[in-house]
Amino acid sequence: MVRRKKGILFVVSAPSGAGKTTLCRMLLERVEGISFSVSYTTRPPRKGEVHGVDYFFVDRRTFEGMIEKGEFLEYAQVHGNLYGTSRSYVEERLSKGEDLILDIDVQGARQVFDKVREDAVGIFIFPPSLEELKKRLLSRGTDPLDVIEKRLKVAQWEMAQAGMYHYWLVNDRLEEAYRRFEAIVLAERSRSFRMERI
Repeated sequence: MVRRKKGILFVVSAPSGAGKTTLCRMLLERVEGISFSVSYTTRPPRKGEVHGVDYFFVDRRTFEGMIEKGEFLEYAQVHGNLYGTSRSYVEERLSKGEDLILDIDVQGARQVFDKVREDAVGIFIFPPSLEELKKRLLSRGTDPLDVIEKRLKVAQWEMAQAGMYHYWLVNDRLEEAYRRFEAIVLAERSRSFRMERI
């Protein structure tokens, strides 16, 4: 018999509006043994977001104190706000054989790959086009036009960094993109180097 040595850290990044959070939530609903790593952030909650479920919402002083104590596996500033992943949370889950999804930006992903490359699987999600991305951001109705234009410029830079990820996925049709996403996760769980004989 065989079993996996430990859990897998799936590092998922995409430009804002490309659909990574939607795909991650679909995966959590349909695949057992995988959970969402809840990040810390200094940005205010959006309508419907819940503290401790979507993010841990903290003030900047609290966040900076956590940085000083070395409590983050990764952290980054995005659109003027800080985001970070708890190191102890990730290490504990992986050691128990649980798979984790990190829904994080490119800056954070680079830090994770530098620290735990052997445990991490990077997946970058592209929008079908910049035009479609702009439509999605506008349809959200959460940001003014100048913020959307800034997000589109950042998106171009983020897509240029996609070479550090193991997999690329285009979110053109949601269900089809989801099937490819799930296939990556299931295949990675079966790789021989992740297994041990018992």
